[in-house]
Amino acid sequence: MEYVRFGNTGLEVSRICLGCMSYGEPDRGNHAWTLSEEKSRPFIKQALELGINFFDTANVYSDGSSEEIVGRALNDFSTREEVVIATKVNSRMRQGPNGAGLSRKAIFAEIDASLRRLGTDYVDLYQIHRFDYETPIEETLEALHEVVKSGKARYIGASSMYAWQFAQMLATSSQKGWTRFVSMQDYVNLLYREEEREMLPLCKAEGIAVIPWSPLARGRLTRDWDETSARSETDEFGKTLYAGTEDDDKKVVSAVAKIAEQRKLPRAQIALSWVLTKVTSPIVGATKASHLDDAVASLQIKLSDDEISALEAPYIPHHVMGFV
Repeated sequence: MEYVRFGNTGLEVSRICLGCMSYGEPDRGNHAWTLSEEKSRPFIKQALELGINFFDTANVYSDGSSEEIVGRALNDFSTREEVVIATKVNSRMRQGPNGAGLSRKAIFAEIDASLRRLGTDYVDLYQIHRFDYETPIEETLEALHEVVKSGKARYIGASSMYAWQFAQMLATSSQKGWTRFVSMQDYVNLLYREEEREMLPLCKAEGIAVIPWSPLARGRLTRDWDETSARSETDEFGKTLYAGTEDDDKKVVSAVAKIAEQRKLPRAQIALSWVLTKVTSPIVGATKASHLDDAVASLQIKLSDDEISALEAPYIPHHVMGFV
């Protein structure tokens, strides 16, 4: 395993982050494809054995059961000092007023709820899951600053939004002397590269770690275009990410397959090795042992300039997606 400094911080994280959205009780929330606690635990243990120390979840995943499963597994298989735990806030957790969003009230309530479910006194990275158009950014940023100062989070991060929104929040934090975001969790893969236009350059200029979600495009880059999975057939949000550009996206998938065949390697390793040239730590989901093996193996692959050009050549501009 390789480890890297997390943006401009002193924190060290593995170059692969285990995304824990797949781990949650299937009868809780709206993700029928998730794995129960019994089926999830072996993957968390495998990740630790492979040297992964970075785990990402969210309060909304499977109605909180993802945090519960991850927290118990990490407590059983590791020590708290060994791991970096990230979770998120914003999505609706209950009906009625103040059940979602990034108000001061919501943030203070949800950090405590996440800590209870995770079974820990603090999280290493507390992230806003999306931009909240209904709450002044000053309110959100000051509340997050107080969460850090209270010791309930070590660092704060953000997730998918427009680059101008992220720039505005970074500037406001600096002006007010509040804790700044240290990471951006956005949507980056060979099928969606719009973040290369503004967000990735902004993060590089500001020393922000980039930890993309869905770096394998929900598995589309790892299999033939018409092949499906239980998740692809039932993941309604995922279906919105790949509509309207199918013909051109197929060409990208074919380019990955061609290089994988030439290299005699799994497609996942090729697609991840490309992402690793752009970001800090891609967030990889795993529901098969091979998923984690491929993720770690991708760290050893060095794509040539010609291979990178071949992978990137079929791409066409996409509409902004993933958060709008």
